[in-house]
Amino acid sequence: MFSNTFKKTAVMERDRCSFCKGKLSNGKTEFIAKVGDVVISIKSVPAYVCENCGEAYFTPEISRKIDEIMEDFHEARLLAHPLAAGEVELKI
Repeated sequence: MFSNTFKKTAVMERDRCSFCKGKLSNGKTEFIAKVGDVVISIKSVPAYVCENCGEAYFTPEISRKIDEIMEDFHEARLLAHPLAAGEVELKI
């Protein structure tokens, strides 16, 4: 549901970054989204990360998990710590 609204959510079938053509490698990244006045951060998200520019690409499975977290957040089912940014960890 929310995948199309977030820039970094993409399906990668190649081994090159679509922005700078740098090489992609397996890694982890942080997914950050602003919802109204609230910032939510999901840490340690598995992704293909460009070695040159740092752009991250998620598999369809990871994108679905991010969508689930965002839906839980929007429906107030997600308990986030009262920090400057609510942080959650993606559990696989």
